[in-house]
Amino acid sequence: MRLRLVKDDLNWDFFSKSILWLGISGVMVIVALGSFFVQGLNYGIDFKGGTTIRTESAQAVDVGAYRDALAALGLGDTVISEVFDPNFRDDQHVAMVRIGAQDDAEAVSAETLQAAEDALKAVSPDIKFVSVESVGPKVSGELIQTAAVAVALAIGAVLVYIWLRFEWQFALGAVIALIHDVALTIGIFSELQIKFDLAIIAALLTIVGYSLNDTVVVFDRVRENLIKYKTKDLKEVLNMSINETMSRTIMTSLTTLLALIALLVLGGDVIRGFVFAMTWGVIVGTYSSIFVASAILLRLGVKRDWSKPADTPGTQFGDVDA
Repeated sequence: MRLRLVKDDLNWDFFSKSILWLGISGVMVIVALGSFFVQGLNYGIDFKGGTTIRTESAQAVDVGAYRDALAALGLGDTVISEVFDPNFRDDQHVAMVRIGAQDDAEAVSAETLQAAEDALKAVSPDIKFVSVESVGPKVSGELIQTAAVAVALAIGAVLVYIWLRFEWQFALGAVIALIHDVALTIGIFSELQIKFDLAIIAALLTIVGYSLNDTVVVFDRVRENLIKYKTKDLKEVLNMSINETMSRTIMTSLTTLLALIALLVLGGDVIRGFVFAMTWGVIVGTYSSIFVASAILLRLGVKRDWSKPADTPGTQFGDVDA
């Protein structure tokens, strides 16, 4: 006996309230952008500058003890991570301690650095400070611009790919869905003031890939059914295609969320922001592939004079049950 996440004869009407779903999505995007422009993002050290201290000691790095020692100094934004390298000696334990710049200063003051080093020596007397590097606000500002360009180029590449793979209506629907996902992810980071650093940019690019994959699976089935049912109404074809791929969509989303929730609970502070962004991205990406991308395609319409046979579909496992 197989576990079935959805019925074989599933026949939900996803477009009976498509205007309502698009309206809700539009309002959420406006709220997200409004939050971004009004209160901005809580930028991490990567984007606002700071000082990085590389430490080395013979005893194992206790990240918690390091964090507690520095917390007493009230340094503000600090990030501590252990560095692993197979080339290290058995008695070589390396950590990176990053202290955020305050009041737009180019770097952390010498007095602050000395206080941080003294606090770390109290935890690990044999600790050595191998290097100290500072990143100023100017370099951090360039990182913000580069990150924004990276996300924009990724979405632009998706537009071209979908346009060539399908039709321009499909491409526009997919890109609007991606912009929707990225905007809502940035918005929730702005609303909750969660630390926004380079790891979140990596999460945004990953969300773009995940959401695109989900959308392409649905669009591939739509194209198959448009060729197979040439006289059916576009709304019927879209509903049929989404229902046929629903099992695959649910399985992919649930298994991904299970892994992400485990990391969110057990992964620690270092990756929590990245995992939270991915968790949120999977939820909104799954939603947008159905209620945004497909709804936009329904509004734009699509030509029905495809006489060539369908290519080998990428959704041959779309109706597989768990």
